[in-house]
Amino acid sequence: MTQAPARPRAGRRQHDREIVTLAVPAFGALVAEPLFLMTDTAIVGHLGTAQLAGLGVASALLMTSVSIFVFLAYATTAAVARRVGAGDLPAAIRQGMDGIWLALLLGAGVVAVALPTAPHLVGLFGTSDAAAPYAITYLRISVLGIPAMLVVLAATGILRGLQDTKTPLYVAIIGFVTNGALNAGLVYGAGLGIAGSAWGTVIAQCGMAAVYLAVVLRGARKHGASLRPDAAGIRASAQAGVPLLVRTLSLRAILMIATAVAARLGDADIAAHQIILSLWNLLAFALDAIAIAGQAIIGRYLGAGDTQGARAACRRMVEWGIAVGVVLGVLVVLTRPAFLPLFTSDSAVKDAALPALVIVALSQPISGIVFVLDGVLMGAGDGPYLAWAMVLTLAVFTPVALLVPALGGGLTALWATMTLMMTMRMLTLWLRSRSGRWIVTGATR
Repeated sequence: MTQAPARPRAGRRQHDREIVTLAVPAFGALVAEPLFLMTDTAIVGHLGTAQLAGLGVASALLMTSVSIFVFLAYATTAAVARRVGAGDLPAAIRQGMDGIWLALLLGAGVVAVALPTAPHLVGLFGTSDAAAPYAITYLRISVLGIPAMLVVLAATGILRGLQDTKTPLYVAIIGFVTNGALNAGLVYGAGLGIAGSAWGTVIAQCGMAAVYLAVVLRGARKHGASLRPDAAGIRASAQAGVPLLVRTLSLRAILMIATAVAARLGDADIAAHQIILSLWNLLAFALDAIAIAGQAIIGRYLGAGDTQGARAACRRMVEWGIAVGVVLGVLVVLTRPAFLPLFTSDSAVKDAALPALVIVALSQPISGIVFVLDGVLMGAGDGPYLAWAMVLTLAVFTPVALLVPALGGGLTALWATMTLMMTMRMLTLWLRSRSGRWIVTGATR
């Protein structure tokens, strides 16, 4: 009788260890990624305003090109984790190789489109005559690294599926240091200017891809997995990624609409919105780390046919999401006075941002639930539902957000609308998790 409660506590401790072991390194790797752009910005910024403006335009295009293919990591994580749970490591690595081949094909396609159309793409941003040549130069060179960047996404998914988030962290750190050194050397030492920054980043990205491939190839040799491209496997990887692509595009549309609405509110509001959005993205890294752990853990449990373990892990990760969300919300409220002066001295911008930051703080526990359940359903391979839910959220968010300038309330009202969007996402994901329809066991969904 006295020992009966020990089981759930032991189960929670086991889940806690798994979550921490996977989430902490994943958080480090996620934070390291934007440091690439920050390094480029700091180095290029000293070349001149036109060069920095060109970098800003080219980087926006590059980040958009890469972010829409993030499904390469998400879908691969879920597929590989299922095979791991089923105890079939050769098939897990084989599944991951299909994702890498798909990444190479997609990367080649992006290069083929972006190289000849670079001037037109830069022109779509209304880039000034002074900045446009620098943007085109940076874009044409940096786009050569996109295949490597997509391989990194797919290979990261393989390692996450294998329950390894430490290797991506180490590779990200080495890549960040290498990128900084190459950029400084090529921009100033070799006198290549903004082209040197682009070449430095491309070399660093190719180096990261090479390290990942070496790790995957070693695992393939160890377990006797085939490395040859398999048309059926590549096609299956692409089909699994389509719903996640729809989800990602819908989410990016929401963020673009929010920015467009903020721009209509006035210069102070759009400036404050940019600051808040930067913070919101930073907070998302902490929550996304738990989601990444969820993808790997849930996929493994379902692959092993352990439905009770999957449900228990889901519940525990939701508790983690809420707890981390509460902590992040408190930190946002407490650090508001110190945070805003880091970005602006304009009192109008501060006045617009302060109440909106309170809304962001209050929404963090909701965001915690959203990120975790998003990760759980990705790990379960429930992409079609995620796509449908995000499209529905976009359809509800758009008219409400567009009414903000007419109804008043300024930036605070816009971020209240963003919270409404996250609440709707939470409801759609919670209903799905409660239904149990995401629980499909076996090595494949």
